[in-house]
Amino acid sequence: MRQTISSYKDLKVWQQAIDLAVECYRCTESFPKSEACGLTAQIRRAAASVAANIAEGHGRENTGSFVQFLRIAQGSLKELETHMIIARRVDILPQQPFQSLMEQCDEIGRMMRALIRSLQEKT
Repeated sequence: MRQTISSYKDLKVWQQAIDLAVECYRCTESFPKSEACGLTAQIRRAAASVAANIAEGHGRENTGSFVQFLRIAQGSLKELETHMIIARRVDILPQQPFQSLMEQCDEIGRMMRALIRSLQEKT
């Protein structure tokens, strides 16, 4: 049985993207103060951008625009992964949270790809 989607807030991919952003904010709280304008800001901005682009695309109420914004969200997700890899390599993001965040990114990426395919099949 399919759930009716009346708002972007009903989208599981958006809900998981919000969870990811919250976790990124929490993980970056322990980053060095010298990274406030560097990796901390970059990780937070990219993480927030994933959910924001999903919401904005859904709000356009046009399938083509929604797909376009989902692709932008995918780009932000890859940007986030890249910043987290750098943070891990310079030892400011511990292995356990890094691994967990990367798994969340993988799942959200799969969900977005499936949603894009589903939307394209309808057009």
